[in-house]
Amino acid sequence: MSTSHLLRKSEVGELRPSQLLTTFGVGSLIDLPNLSVLVMGLDDWQTASATEIGEPRLLRSVQRALGAQVTKLLTPPRGPETPGRTNWFDESHQIGVPVAPFPRWMVCSKCRLLAPLSSGFFSPQQPAYRPHQTRYVHTNCPKPGKPPTAVPARFVVACEKGHLDDFPWAAYAHRGQGTCTGPLELYEWGATGEAADIEVHCRTCDRKRRMAEAFGKENQENLPACTGRRPYLRDHQPGGCDEPHVRAMLQGASGLWYSVLVSVLSMPVQKADALAQLVEEEWPTLEKATSREVLAAFRQIGQLKAFAKYTDDEVWAAIERHRQPAPEAETNPTDLKGPEWQVFSNPTAVPRSRDLKLRAVDPPPSFIQQLERVVVVDSLREVRALIGFTRIQSPRDFDSPLDLPESTRAPLSRQHPTWVPASETLGEGIFLQFSEAAIATWVKSTAARKREVDLRTSHERWRAKHNLDPSVGFPGMRYVLLHSLSHALIRELSMECGYTTASIGERIYCSNPGEGGPTAGILIYTAAPDSEGTLGGLSALGATDRLEGLLQQALERSRYCSSDPLCAEHQPQIDDSLHAAACHACLFLPETSCERGNKFLDRAVLVATFEQQGLEFFPS
Repeated sequence: MSTSHLLRKSEVGELRPSQLLTTFGVGSLIDLPNLSVLVMGLDDWQTASATEIGEPRLLRSVQRALGAQVTKLLTPPRGPETPGRTNWFDESHQIGVPVAPFPRWMVCSKCRLLAPLSSGFFSPQQPAYRPHQTRYVHTNCPKPGKPPTAVPARFVVACEKGHLDDFPWAAYAHRGQGTCTGPLELYEWGATGEAADIEVHCRTCDRKRRMAEAFGKENQENLPACTGRRPYLRDHQPGGCDEPHVRAMLQGASGLWYSVLVSVLSMPVQKADALAQLVEEEWPTLEKATSREVLAAFRQIGQLKAFAKYTDDEVWAAIERHRQPAPEAETNPTDLKGPEWQVFSNPTAVPRSRDLKLRAVDPPPSFIQQLERVVVVDSLREVRALIGFTRIQSPRDFDSPLDLPESTRAPLSRQHPTWVPASETLGEGIFLQFSEAAIATWVKSTAARKREVDLRTSHERWRAKHNLDPSVGFPGMRYVLLHSLSHALIRELSMECGYTTASIGERIYCSNPGEGGPTAGILIYTAAPDSEGTLGGLSALGATDRLEGLLQQALERSRYCSSDPLCAEHQPQIDDSLHAAACHACLFLPETSCERGNKFLDRAVLVATFEQQGLEFFPS
């Protein structure tokens, strides 16, 4: 990544391409050793070095969310990876994601002067060969010694509509009174770093104020109304923002930026012949072939090695057929998991492709009543696209990113984007399809209905508290069962497969009768950006005998929790939480693993606990 808001444009740090979608995307803050920077909007990105990713199903979903003008999914720009001596003045090192210093208020590490960069007190230092040492220094610091490093003031303000601004230091220190413009200082009087120990002080009028008065609902009135500022786009929200008060947040707070990602697994498209199937897989390259001559040039430079046994005329004819509009109706662009369920639930009816290799195995004998099908996924391809971001409100509170209110999702650019950042990963997994008869019987049981009333009540209260429609969004007990087993099994698999829990993900296929279903299945998978994918440690555990033991161990561990009796006795309707008998010691997973933010979990639906008997789906 590089910055153009210093004296010169230069590299200031490095990130993995996948991090620019999941952790440090457009509008997020990145902490560097001596600097904090803000990732700028897509208007400032250079796409000449980006690579297009072909995934029509994902592109249709992105177009549904952002508009039909989006025509491409592109990888983040990256410079060439050349070994040996590096020329830091070469233009290739100007390729990257643009960032700008933020927050703009800095604090001198010696004299504690608090001032904005526009004041001129701080000067940038950018060593050409050491980008990690980029920093600001207080050149005229009254303290003896070399000019000290100036560090970012670690407080900002934000609102739920994605706006971000510097903390209003001057107005806050003077309590919104007077016209004093004297220099400010920021002191920490304690060793804990808590807001109660941090004080802002005006050198001229001697006014002081502790930062604790800026946090909490009871102190919301101490902060001004939202200005609608979008510094990553260098503008303000057209029409302003109607939020009466901004919210003070720490610079590194997890709620300051949540990615809104849309992801799909590449599904094979049934074609009439092998050549048509190959054209489908290589379409991102072939669509640029505008003539037979261009096609021949691609072959000469080694771009069409997969078509070695076909002539140019045969390939060109297949390209022409592919460009013709398909006669069948388009699938629902908001239904991201429907096509995947159709493939996983009937693995023998789909062609084997480069991106997806399935292998059906027998369900474990001990679970033959509950499991209808087990599919080992030896190879899969996941493609993710960033369509926006949120602040404060997590998109994982919704069943799908496409359900997120448009007013909450912050845009990636000032104009309607014609492309969005995307990434692809290769991996493996295990798919479990549950017996519909067994689940339908369990859902209708008295114990399941009673638990559903408790969870639904908590769900409605939680939605109302967050100013959301309380009548929608409850997934039902079917989902609670599938989600809980997925978490229990992921925790068990991570101890056997060699992958960390955070690197294993889930996809829950759940729909009730009358909702396009019924469906009931879970896919537990891992994926990596490496060109060869993962190493097979997870899919190997899908073998019948190994999976049986892992399921039994996962269920046995779910009977007890180190936080019992508090965990087992937890009632969701009491504190309006969205989980029952679940906590960090038994079912909760890292944020990267869970698709619903550790909500709708209950180990009592899996096995009997000492607090709840009769609700369990699996017999003792």
